[in-house]
Amino acid sequence: MTAISVMLAVPDAAAASAWYQRALGATELWNLGSVIGLEIQGAPFFVAEPAMNGWESPAVLGSTTARIEVFVDEPDAVVGRAAEAGANYLDPVRDHSAPWGTHRQGGFFDPYGHLWLVGDKSPLERHR
Repeated sequence: MTAISVMLAVPDAAAASAWYQRALGATELWNLGSVIGLEIQGAPFFVAEPAMNGWESPAVLGSTTARIEVFVDEPDAVVGRAAEAGANYLDPVRDHSAPWGTHRQGGFFDPYGHLWLVGDKSPLERHR
């Protein structure tokens, strides 16, 4: 099995972990202080404080360099919870026309400058 995950650069790993737990229902897998493993409903991701090792947080760079895409059964609930926790609400969940039919998706920026897009699971299968 192959798995792909993301590590988000944050200025304070403990504060970021607390926010993701509150806003997205994440749970900690492990905690090394400046690097923390989290998961959202079984999907792992990591937060870490950059240490002059070739990467940096969006706040320092002045822009985000990647977007995190999350696929769930109820994207409205996830985006709404993040907005209530202080996310910069970018795009409400709405229907998008896609080659496979309707795809519901919306998004937000977290307090650390990372762009999250949250949609239904429709694009997770092969479509011809």
